[in-house]
Amino acid sequence: MQCANSPCKLKKDVALGRLTAELALPIELADLRESGHLHESGSFNVALLIPMCGPAGIWAPSCISSAQVAAAELNRTNGIQGRRVQLIMIDAAIEAGEPIEEIINELIELGAIDAIVGMHLSAVRQRLSKMVRQRIPYIYTPLYEGGETTPGLFAIGETPQEQLGPAMAMLQQAFRPRKWALIGNDYVWPRSSHSFAKTCLKQMNVDLAMECYVPFGLPSMTGLVDRLEASGADAVLVSLVGQDAVNFNRVFGRRGLHKSILRLSCALEENGLMACGEGNLERLFSVSSYFGSISTDANACFKERYYAMHGEIGPALNALGQSTYEGLHYLSVLLRDFGDIWRGRSTQDGLPVIHESGRSFERNGKKERPSIYLARADGVQFCDFKLL
Repeated sequence: MQCANSPCKLKKDVALGRLTAELALPIELADLRESGHLHESGSFNVALLIPMCGPAGIWAPSCISSAQVAAAELNRTNGIQGRRVQLIMIDAAIEAGEPIEEIINELIELGAIDAIVGMHLSAVRQRLSKMVRQRIPYIYTPLYEGGETTPGLFAIGETPQEQLGPAMAMLQQAFRPRKWALIGNDYVWPRSSHSFAKTCLKQMNVDLAMECYVPFGLPSMTGLVDRLEASGADAVLVSLVGQDAVNFNRVFGRRGLHKSILRLSCALEENGLMACGEGNLERLFSVSSYFGSISTDANACFKERYYAMHGEIGPALNALGQSTYEGLHYLSVLLRDFGDIWRGRSTQDGLPVIHESGRSFERNGKKERPSIYLARADGVQFCDFKLL
């Protein structure tokens, strides 16, 4: 994957301003159904799959707002394939009442959607990938466990090999923890990531003190924190998502465990950071290819465009939100430059899709991959960015 990352061209772009934000206003699935025009639209309809309830629902506002910016940018020019981009918001949370596979299959069969941009859990991606079957392009945007080979599905986020391994190595060198604990929600991403983490620990000759998985929406994190405290761990990899991570960090912080245990997360972003509370964030580190406050040329351009549309009170910029912005631009260039080739290609092919992004990229062999940073929580923001 490649990125244009050209110098920012938009100083004051009226087309992205708040007065014309309605040009990229997404619609909800219920409104689309009520309209009775499921297969009569002249727009290029993109199903924006994001969790809008449950623990991961905390991510939704940033994802929607970032996708709006991309849609507005595309519609300023030629849309996608000469058609105006219309975002259709669909709840892809595990807890959503209507099965996502049934919704998407119905919309594809009716010709109501032309593509999918998904920022949701890997468990949902695995279910959808068996059903979409190359009928429409599917761009999966967040960090994930790696190994996706489904034709017609393009996962553009970073993997544990790129993100988790280097972060653990840097923290191990800096703090020398004797034992690590691994805590996560019970689904494919934490389990796969922790399998890789255990390989890293073995290579570093470091002991595993505890490994535990909990269901989504665990009512109380007290028991989990009790187990962690009793384990003797000096460091913990926290692979809980959304509100579950927030609740864990609140209990952890109130207990004062930061004095003896450092924390590392691959999925704690700015919304979660603020929700944790300033007093619960000491010795907490996050690793990602994007942070809202990082000073790069690519992020400066993205932030200018984002705030031009949403103002300073827009939802917090973060890696998961930025990924929907990037996913729409990736989709546009994929279809423009590769036509129907996408049907027989997948993530592993590494097509040179040169697209807009808020992330910075660097060359890794023949491919360009996102730069990865380790950051420390400071109050309710991230700081001390270290390029891995």
